[in-house]
Amino acid sequence: MSHGKTSYVCLPCRASYKQFHGPDRERRCPRCARAMIHAGSAFAPPRRRDKDAWRVLSVLLHAGIGFHKSCCGGPGWRPTTLREVKARTAYARRTGEPVARALKRYVV
Repeated sequence: MSHGKTSYVCLPCRASYKQFHGPDRERRCPRCARAMIHAGSAFAPPRRRDKDAWRVLSVLLHAGIGFHKSCCGGPGWRPTTLREVKARTAYARRTGEPVARALKRYVV
């Protein structure tokens, strides 16, 4: 059975590429040859010049939050602004909740 393509992201280049998913090899960026991060099949990249959106994306991907489809649609809610990220990380510090869970929480 053939598997579909999924998104891989190079944060330094602010680029996203669709490639076939397989855990057998590391994906490299065609621009800089650095290792890319698996973002998921429901990922929609921000514009390259939107630095704040890429900073938010960097926080999400480094926290282990991907954009994978669930059985009922998309990946769920994700913060889109630095203000939302800061509020949720402060909430995680204050309550002791894991940062990854706090970042996916819709309401703080």
